[in-house]
Amino acid sequence: METAKKEKNELWEWTKALLIAFAVAAVIRFFLFTPIVVDGESMMPTLENGDRMIVSKIGYMIGEPDRFDIVVFHAPEGKDYIKRVIGVPGDHVEYIDDQLYINGEAYDEPYLDDKKAQLVEGTLTEDFTLEEKTGVSEIPEGYVFVMGDNRRYSKDSRHIGLVDQKEIIGSTSLIFWPLNEIKLVD
Repeated sequence: METAKKEKNELWEWTKALLIAFAVAAVIRFFLFTPIVVDGESMMPTLENGDRMIVSKIGYMIGEPDRFDIVVFHAPEGKDYIKRVIGVPGDHVEYIDDQLYINGEAYDEPYLDDKKAQLVEGTLTEDFTLEEKTGVSEIPEGYVFVMGDNRRYSKDSRHIGLVDQKEIIGSTSLIFWPLNEIKLVD
């Protein structure tokens, strides 16, 4: 009789431990961090197709995206996109001769240097102004302008418009798979 009671108690303890573990994992996944797989080549060479990354949901619960953050957001097509924040609220963005200008000031984009060096002809990023691509002269509050690092082959704010910050899941900078390429990216 006592053996059966002991086995039943042990089963209940294991069940409780498993339930607590699943609850903790669910909280972490839904509120703090979530994995994502890079789908496509729009962020090359920074991110490769198939890279697995950790998305931090914490930062934007208390703050806003910063310029040049790599963010994951719900795109209009019902997919999640990974892109780089180029413009934040109050910014005017334009490209002239492959040079980024924000509010009239030139900005370096060192993450594009490798891609630019591979060009045989032309520019990596075509000339444009924020007005031409979005119809506004300044990014309004609550929105960001995003672009992929593989500028010639990226569906980003030049095509889908400004991204509502409410659609941003979080930021990412840690590649955890494949194992031989674990690293932080800028």
